[in-house]
Amino acid sequence: MAIFHCIEEWRALALKTMASKPEGHVDLFCPSCSSETEHVTLREKEAGGGVDLLVRCSECNHVHTVILRPSKLVKIGMTLSDGKSSSFESIDSDDDEEIRVGDTFEHDGFEWTITRLEGQDARSMKKMVAGSIRRGWAIRVDRVIIPLTMTDGEVSRSSSMECSPDTIFSCETHIEVEGSTWVIRAIHTGKGRTLRGRRAAADIRRMYLHAE
Repeated sequence: MAIFHCIEEWRALALKTMASKPEGHVDLFCPSCSSETEHVTLREKEAGGGVDLLVRCSECNHVHTVILRPSKLVKIGMTLSDGKSSSFESIDSDDDEEIRVGDTFEHDGFEWTITRLEGQDARSMKKMVAGSIRRGWAIRVDRVIIPLTMTDGEVSRSSSMECSPDTIFSCETHIEVEGSTWVIRAIHTGKGRTLRGRRAAADIRRMYLHAE
């Protein structure tokens, strides 16, 4: 017995295959053949806010039921961190959707990656069904803010710059910051400071700039 928790999931599958098949025929997973085969719809019955379909495999004639049920919408409390700023938001999801640490999603036009999930017992989990998530944490990943140490003669000061995660920076190259030209003297990646080479912005923890 196959269960589709989202009606749209069935419709998308049906539209994909029905265009090139006779009416009432669609490709589905057959538990007897253990593979996807063409099926014939024998009966359709509304039930539980969705439909139950009785289908027959065209390969082995196995008859089985496909249950279509709409998913329930749940709201997941998520702490979203963007640099030094954080906010608590409610993120919509289907209750049966599997969510993992490392998954990326869009919210308010930005991209976020999940860094932590907690169940009702406050234990941290690597993956969970949305309906069982008590709280989550995510960081913005469509931009990064790089801390800068800017040295002009004997004077050093701190600043920062915003860029996309895949921007490449190279030591001993020139860069425009706050209307002035600076030379990248060193890049710190968290594993140590390097005076040569190039790094993607996502890997940089701090850059050291000297006035030209």
